[in-house]
Amino acid sequence: MRGGIPLYGELCVQGSKNAALPILAASLLHRGISVIHNCPRILDVENTVQILQEAGCLVKWQGSSLMIFAENIQNTRISSKYGTQMRSSVIFLGSLLGRKGNAILPLPGGCTIGKRPIDLHLDSLKRMGARIEEEKEVLYADTEKMKGAKISLRFPSVGATENIILAAVLAKGTTWIQNAAREPEIMELCRFLKEKGAKIKGEGTSVIVIEGVRQLRDSEFFLMSDRIVAGTYLMAAMSAGGEISLKRAPVSQMTAQLQVLEAMGAQMKMEKNKICLKAPKKICRLVSVATHPYPGFPTDLQSQLLAVLCKARGRSKIVETIFEGRYQIVPELRKMGAKIKIVAQEAWIEGVEELTGTTVRACELRGGAALIVAGLGASGVTTIENACFIQRGYEDIGRDLRNLGAAIETS
Repeated sequence: MRGGIPLYGELCVQGSKNAALPILAASLLHRGISVIHNCPRILDVENTVQILQEAGCLVKWQGSSLMIFAENIQNTRISSKYGTQMRSSVIFLGSLLGRKGNAILPLPGGCTIGKRPIDLHLDSLKRMGARIEEEKEVLYADTEKMKGAKISLRFPSVGATENIILAAVLAKGTTWIQNAAREPEIMELCRFLKEKGAKIKGEGTSVIVIEGVRQLRDSEFFLMSDRIVAGTYLMAAMSAGGEISLKRAPVSQMTAQLQVLEAMGAQMKMEKNKICLKAPKKICRLVSVATHPYPGFPTDLQSQLLAVLCKARGRSKIVETIFEGRYQIVPELRKMGAKIKIVAQEAWIEGVEELTGTTVRACELRGGAALIVAGLGASGVTTIENACFIQRGYEDIGRDLRNLGAAIETS
C-alpha cells in the first residue's frame, strides 16, 4: 500500500466475528434449522463451517446469510485440520457435550498473542458433570448428562462463559455463572439462544442464570455488527487523516474506544447506528490507556491504537492487561521508524513526525490489521507479508479501504 492518502467516504460495518463463532457452535444444540443473517464471510467463519459439516450439518450460504440444518450429528470429533486453525474451536466442547454427551477435539490454535489457557473452560465443564482427559494434545470429553451447577469464574473469561452457557442450555437443572464476562458478544449469544427457546437471565451482568430446557426450536437471527472492525476503520482514518462515516456501527458498544479517539483529537458525531469521524491534523498523545474486559478499552484494538500513537505529539503509554503477547507488532513498527519501549506489559510510545513504508510481517490477526493502519499513515510503500492472518477477522479490508480512497492492493 502507498501511505499518506487521506480517507474519505462511507462504509457499512460487517457482522461480528466474535459473536458469529459461538453462535455457529450453538447451532449444534438444535435438531433443526438455524438461519443467521449478516454473517461475515471471513476465514474463521469458513473454518467453523467446515467443523459443522464434519459433524454432519448441512450448511448453505445465500449472500451474507447462513443456513444450518443440524438434525443428524454423527461425528463429535473435530479434526486437527480445522480445530487447530483458531482458538474458538474450544467452544465446541460445550455444545457437543450438551447435544451428544461426548466430544474429541485438538487443543485449540489461532493467533500467538499469549498463553490463553483453557483451564477455566475445563474446570467449569467438569463441575457440570463432564469427564475430560488430555492425551497427546487431544481433549477427550464425555458425560452421561450435563447438570446445572454454581460456577464462579476467577476471571471473567469470554470463552469460558460461552462454553458454560452452551453446555447449560440443554443441561438438567439450573446453572449460575458468577463473575461472568459482560461482553456484547455474550449478550448476542444469549439473544440467539433465547430466540430458540433457551431460558437465560442476567446476560450483560456479572451473574448469568441458565435453566436447562429439553429442546430448542428453529429460528432466524440477524447478527450484530463488529465493534472491532468498526474501531479498526476509525483508527485507519486517524492514521491516514480524512473524514469517514460508518453505517450499521454498534455505537452503544463502543463507548471506551470512542472516548479514546476523542482524547486523541478526533471530531466525532454519533447517531444510533452511525459514526462520523474527522481526523485531527495532529494526533494528541494519551497519558495512559489500559486494556480491560468490556466495558473497558478492548485488547483487540490495542495494536491498532499503538500504530496510531506512533505519530502522536509527545509521549503516550499503553498498558496491556489481557494478553501478554500483544506487543509482537512492536519490532515491525520500529522498522517503520516508530519509537516504542516495552517494559513488562507497558508500551511507552514517543511520537515521531513520520513513519516510513517498508516490508513488515503480520504475526497475528489484530497486529496484521494494525500494520495496515500504520502503513496508511506512513510515507512511501508498505508491504505486509503473512497477511493471511488478517483474513481471519476482516471480510475484505483492502476493498473497504480502497472504497475510502486508499492506494492498497491485496493478493
